[in-house]
Amino acid sequence: MDAVRRGSALAVSLGRGGPLRERARRVLDALDVRLDATAGPLSVPGGPGTLIVANHVSWLDIVALLAVEPAAFLAKREVGDWPVLGPVAAAQGTLFVDRWALRSLPATVATVAARLREGRSVVVFPEATTWCSAPGGPFRRAAFQAALDAGAPVRPVSLEYTQGGRPSTVAAFVGDDTLVRSVGRVLRAADLTVRVRPREPLPPAGDRRQLAALARDAVLGREPARV
Repeated sequence: MDAVRRGSALAVSLGRGGPLRERARRVLDALDVRLDATAGPLSVPGGPGTLIVANHVSWLDIVALLAVEPAAFLAKREVGDWPVLGPVAAAQGTLFVDRWALRSLPATVATVAARLREGRSVVVFPEATTWCSAPGGPFRRAAFQAALDAGAPVRPVSLEYTQGGRPSTVAAFVGDDTLVRSVGRVLRAADLTVRVRPREPLPPAGDRRQLAALARDAVLGREPARV
């Protein structure tokens, strides 16, 4: 019955309007997911936008990051077809890409760089797919070239899910899982918290290989979290 109650609350919260940040927080409330994010915002003030890079665990990552600071996302094309999240992401100016269309990669990098030059922040999951446990996957480097081209800072962000203070994989969305099954698990979960930890920003320096490596180290907590 508790999952049914949460599902009803989720439907009501999604049907309401308002600022995107508040809508995302209402979704988390309806799912009974606690947001632990005391350090925001994610964008670095002044100058161009910020390339925000995070590890990728779940569809819920998008909601959690929007609840901290709305920004455009670089997302796989399939996300645009998801119920609720797809339209919300599209309204925020998300760039939907085909992960396997390598010919379009230079154009995607140029588009992200243009957004950053305009002062708009863009969220990227450089692992390109979800991982249910640390240390996750390698960071693809293309998006970091966009930050270098635009002279934009990079904000690494660590995402972690816990239940009762212990690491949890209940929100993970991997393999042949479906969105419906994953949402169902989250609705049934008890004491679920998503932690959003911004790390110190990285300057757009060096080459994309170096920048990607530094960002991954930061996301993995190999440098102090920003306070």
